Amino acid sequence: MAFAENLKQLPKVSHLAALQLIDAEGNVVATIENKAGQTGSLTVYNHLGQLYGAITVDAAKKGLELYAEHTADAQAHPGKHPNIDRLIGLIASNSLLRVKHVFAAGDMT
Repeated sequence: MAFAENLKQLPKVSHLAALQLIDAEGNVVATIENKAGQTGSLTVYNHLGQLYGAITVDAAKKGLELYAEHTADAQAHPGKHPNIDRLIGLIASNSLLRVKHVFAAGDMT
C-alpha cells in the first residue's frame, strides 16, 4: 500500500502540536511538528509510539513499512528523508527513542 493510503488507516494527530523524540540519556534528539511537510511523519511516529510504547527496533521496522515508497527513496538518497533515516539508524544501532507528546493546547505528557 502507498504511503498516502497507509496514513488514512492511522489515528489522526490534530490534537498534537508536535512529538519530541528522546534518547537514552534524556536528550531531545528531534521534534516532529504538526505542520505542512511533517504531518505524515508525525502521524507515523505517533502511531508507532502508541503501538510499541517507544520507537523501538520493531517499531522502526513497522515504520519503514508504513513509509512505503518513501523508504526506498530514503535508502537511495540518504538525508532526503530524515525521519525515515532516523528509523533506519535505530535498526542499525539497535537502540530506541522515547516519545513525548506536545499537545496542541500546549500541555505536555
